[in-house]
Amino acid sequence: MQSVDLDEFLHDLFSLKTALVIFIMTEWSTPHLKIILIGNSGVGKSSFMTRFVDHRFTNLYRATVGVDFLTKEITIDKRSVILQIWDTAGTERFHSLGTTLYRGAHCCLLVFDVTSSVSFDALEVWKKEFLVQACPSDPSGFPFIVLGNKIDLDYREVSTNKAQQWCSEIGAEYFECSAKEDIGVDSTFYSAARAALQYLKRHHVDNGEDIQMIQKQQENKPNKKCSC
Repeated sequence: MQSVDLDEFLHDLFSLKTALVIFIMTEWSTPHLKIILIGNSGVGKSSFMTRFVDHRFTNLYRATVGVDFLTKEITIDKRSVILQIWDTAGTERFHSLGTTLYRGAHCCLLVFDVTSSVSFDALEVWKKEFLVQACPSDPSGFPFIVLGNKIDLDYREVSTNKAQQWCSEIGAEYFECSAKEDIGVDSTFYSAARAALQYLKRHHVDNGEDIQMIQKQQENKPNKKCSC
């Protein structure tokens, strides 16, 4: 029996999944905003995404294999948009998926665990890696939102002031949340959606790296040729 390299198989599977999503997007007529969640493994990215989309939470930990993908339609400033939320694996073996995953993103959520200073310190590396692999045309203007999760726990290693100071230095919004207790989840995603929509407006279809919806052209246009 021929052996199969697991990492290569997962990479090919993810690339196929991404291509399918891009193909389907050409048929959509509502703005789709691609939002990426990155950060160390175990900080609660999957729980945060699931709480927002499915309104549920589980204490059972399941490490993300490669990437998870969910969508949700919301209204921002009286305009309907569909969020494409991509939850990435926080382990080293899946970092090679970054280029395929990050390209076309409109906003990035940098997620850490307030009870883990290691997860907070890693955000600088995650941010730099994202910019290298996503390669946005305007790196300094790309919207990042920093999320401190697990504030429901009784202790913490990262203070609010420390996190806010770093966010001020990089020009990012900061939110403290609890996926378990449903604290700050909606407000974080709505802020990310606004930032993503503004980025989409600034970088319209001229930009090749932006994967986005284009309004359908009207079908059944009058035929200019004479039918006689």
